[in-house]
Amino acid sequence: MSPRTSTADERTRRWGRWAAGLVVPAAVLAAWQLASSTGVFTPSQLPAPAAVLAAVDELIRRGELWRHVAISGQRVLLGFAAGASAGLVLGAAVGMSSVVRALLAPSVAALRAVPSLAWVPLLVLWLGIAEGPKIVLVAIGVFFPVYTTVSAALAHVDRHLVEAGRAYGLRGVELLVRIQLPYAAPSVFAGLRLGLAQGWLFLVAAELIASSMGLGFLLIDSQNTGRTDILLMSILLLALLGKAADALLGLAGRIPALRPQ
Repeated sequence: MSPRTSTADERTRRWGRWAAGLVVPAAVLAAWQLASSTGVFTPSQLPAPAAVLAAVDELIRRGELWRHVAISGQRVLLGFAAGASAGLVLGAAVGMSSVVRALLAPSVAALRAVPSLAWVPLLVLWLGIAEGPKIVLVAIGVFFPVYTTVSAALAHVDRHLVEAGRAYGLRGVELLVRIQLPYAAPSVFAGLRLGLAQGWLFLVAAELIASSMGLGFLLIDSQNTGRTDILLMSILLLALLGKAADALLGLAGRIPALRPQ
């Protein structure tokens, strides 16, 4: 098979996957339109898709939509950076050292069981009601999936590879960067993607903390004002932004330099 034929087949398969991924959203959209137009739900319970698009246009014309999207994106980005960094560092320490694992793993496992909203009063008490507690809460949501995945992946790195690295004089951080992380890279990126998804979930809880901007605020405010069209728009935007962020991180995981050799 020629390289040109192989490339064409791969392109066909890629488009096939894209088309398959659109089947369920198209079916949901059709069911949504049918339910709203046949009176199964009232307009206040389930506005038609056209009404949600009208709400998008309304917020764009008022200059509000992009501000809400930008502030939520900023909170997730900062929280993800902080939480993923902490998860990578602590996960690496726990995964590489049985002593650190014995000391820290039980306590971290216990903290992981604390619900997201349970952190809110303490964060407000410590950090006030500005941006700090919102970003920290998102970081907490990101931290646990990254920590859990990284620590488990590094604890199960092939011992023969580790011994070979040590035979070549690699120790500590150099051994981690050159041998262990590349071997565990698929699991590490899976943990980062889980952490990013969790960060978007924690965002809504974070924006309950005295927020006046953001998609989480827009979601709660639309519920209080009876704007179901804006409520649905907020949910859809959170889904689309979360998917876009996950896709970008997935592309980063395909960079050859970041993949195991």
